Formats: sequence, structure tokens, C-alpha cells
Amino acid sequence: MAATADITLGFLPLFDSAVLVAASEKGFITDEGLSVQLVRETSWANIRDRIAVGHFQAAHMLAPMPIASNLGLTPLSLDLVAPFALGLGGNAVTVSRDLWERMVAEDAGPGTDPSANGAALRRVVARRRDAGAPPLRFAVVHPFSGHNYELRYWLAGCGIDPESHVEIVVVPPPLMVDALSAGAIDGFCVGEPWNSVAVARHAGHIATAKASIWRLSPEKVLGVSARFAAENRPALDALLRALYRSSMWCGESANHEELAALMSSPAYLDLPRKMLMPILTGRLMLGDGATGDIPEFFVPHAKGATFPWQSHALWFYSQMVRWGHTPHSAALAERARDTYRPDIYRQALKPIAAPMPGANMKVEGALTVAAPVGASERGLVLGPDGFFDGRIFDPDRLDAYLASQR
Repeated sequence: MAATADITLGFLPLFDSAVLVAASEKGFITDEGLSVQLVRETSWANIRDRIAVGHFQAAHMLAPMPIASNLGLTPLSLDLVAPFALGLGGNAVTVSRDLWERMVAEDAGPGTDPSANGAALRRVVARRRDAGAPPLRFAVVHPFSGHNYELRYWLAGCGIDPESHVEIVVVPPPLMVDALSAGAIDGFCVGEPWNSVAVARHAGHIATAKASIWRLSPEKVLGVSARFAAENRPALDALLRALYRSSMWCGESANHEELAALMSSPAYLDLPRKMLMPILTGRLMLGDGATGDIPEFFVPHAKGATFPWQSHALWFYSQMVRWGHTPHSAALAERARDTYRPDIYRQALKPIAAPMPGANMKVEGALTVAAPVGASERGLVLGPDGFFDGRIFDPDRLDAYLASQR
């Protein structure tokens, strides 16, 4: 099929849909001869189901979602591919004001240090257990989400068992703040702008951030029906080029005011522009007048932010295995890894000479400083990409990593 194929693409009202929004609003999609309709949805379950029944050919997706679908872990499972990442970071963990006060009493710090604030939370959890109080309830946006796995990773790394010491439930992103305000949950892990909305409404305090738990870590991808990808490759290639150019535009600081204005419109986030600018600068209001400077809080383009690293896919798979969401086998690991399609990315962007890494996987968490890499003359800089606990993930030593987390 020609590159003029019509594509219906689902998205959720989150700031990390920015590359999709800018691609549409700034003309990058039409420049490639494509017709793409963006359809706003309210939950990740709707995104999952509507791509499965053919309403969408592609969608803004949680990074683990296509992996879960390909492993047969979701209703209406469908073969999906993830040929493009939609940026790095962008999430935070927000707790109720009452819980934050209890954490401060247990020596929580003024910023988003995951170790200090996690230790304070551990002490709060222990006191509640000793008193026979019900477990704290945290919300995530979907079982197969970066939010769920980074929240669990943080909790476990701080000595809190996500399975028995707290309760984790699913709440759609737009309902998180209302659930926190109503006392239905004690905290949540969600993408922006909902953490900032909770702070602005005096409903919560940001305790830590995705970028603090695992710096420059994956969050959303472009999920595409494998059948559509196979039958409409010219159109898919053109879409990836449009999204890549959009990511470049989104990453330029000179465009941030305009990007925030685009995202603030009623069609997308319907929030004041001034509430969105901190997402791009990393200088977030944390609550009670405190401000946090979070390096590389949300990265739409730099540091290989759009490359679908297969090591990212395998890390998510490792967490699915760790928490009993899937059994482990070499075949399942291969299926998870091959959900991410850097081969499609490389072919689509070859005509525009986009900088490329020399490999499809990397050791995650090993870079302590920014480092130049890549097979392109234009070069590529990656890192730092550390986990807060100092661990590293070597995708070639998956079994050893799994054993170390038991």
C-alpha cells in the first residue's frame, strides 16, 4: 500500500503524547503524505481493546503493553510491534498530603531522592503493620505498565514488598487525582501532567520520579498491529519519519513554549500552559511550596529517546517474570525481545540519515556519564542511565538477573 494510507491512532491525554500531537499539529505527518487521525481515549484498557478489534492501526502505548499482548497476557491479544519509542521518563510517584507528612516525620527529604524517601516510606509502612492498620494503597495506570514496574522496583529496592506490604490497584490516569483527593488511594505512579495537577490542587506531594528511580528510562512506545506493519510498510516508514522529525522539534528548547501551548489545548490536556512548562524544564512543583530540579525528567528526542531498544523490552519482561505475571523461558524472552523492532526503525529513518546506535541492545544502568556511541557520522550520545540502587541489567545475562531478584 502507498504511503498515503489512512491511519487512525489512539492516544491518552498525557504529556508524553507530545511527539504524536506535534507531528499532527506542526505538519510533519502531512509532509510525509499521510492522513492520520488522532483519537483521544480515557484508559489504557480502551487503547488495548480498540487496537485489538481494528479501530486503531497504531496507538500511543505503555512500553510493556505490546510485550504483554504478544505473550498472550491480555484479553483480545493481538500481535503487535513497537518500532518507535515516544520519549524517556515523564512519570512521578505522588502521595497524599497525609502520607507525606508521615514520611517527613520519618526523615523524608525535601526533594525526590528515591533512597531517602523510600526509606521513610518503609518506616511508615512498618509502623502501620505493627499497629494493625490496613496496607497503604497505591494506584498505577495498568498492570502492564512502566508505572507498575518502576513503582514495584522502587518499593522492593527500599525494603517494601509490593505484594504484601502495600496494595497496588489500577486507576485510569485522568481519575488519579480525584481518587487521591477522595482518599480512595494513598498514592499513585502516573505520567504528567497528573502529578502536577495533584500538587496544584493541594491533593498530594511528589515523593520521587521515574527519572530518579531509573534515569533516561523507557515509558511509551508507538504500538502497531503487526499485520498493519507488514501490509503497509511504506506508510509505517513514513509515519516513523514524521514522528522522528516531530521528536526533534519537541526536543528543541526554543519550541517548548509553543509545545506547551499545543498540549494545553482542550483537544489534548486542557490545562494551563504554565502548568506544563515545568515538565519540559524538569523544575517541578513538588508540594507545599517545594520545588525539585529533576535532570532529564522528560526527554522526547535526545539520548536515543526514540530508539526501540530491545534491552528495554527484556527489562520489562524481567519484571513480568519477577512479579509472576508470566513464566520464564528462552522462547518467551525471545518473543518479548522481538516485539521491539529496531530493524523497522533503522530502515524507515535511513533516508534522513538519523544517528543510530551500533547495536539493538545495551547494558542498562551502566553509564554513569553521558557517552558518545553509534554507527552514524552524526553521532549519538547516551546516558547517564543509572538505577537508583546501583544495579545494572545485562540483557545477555537475563537468567542471572532474574535469579538475583528473587
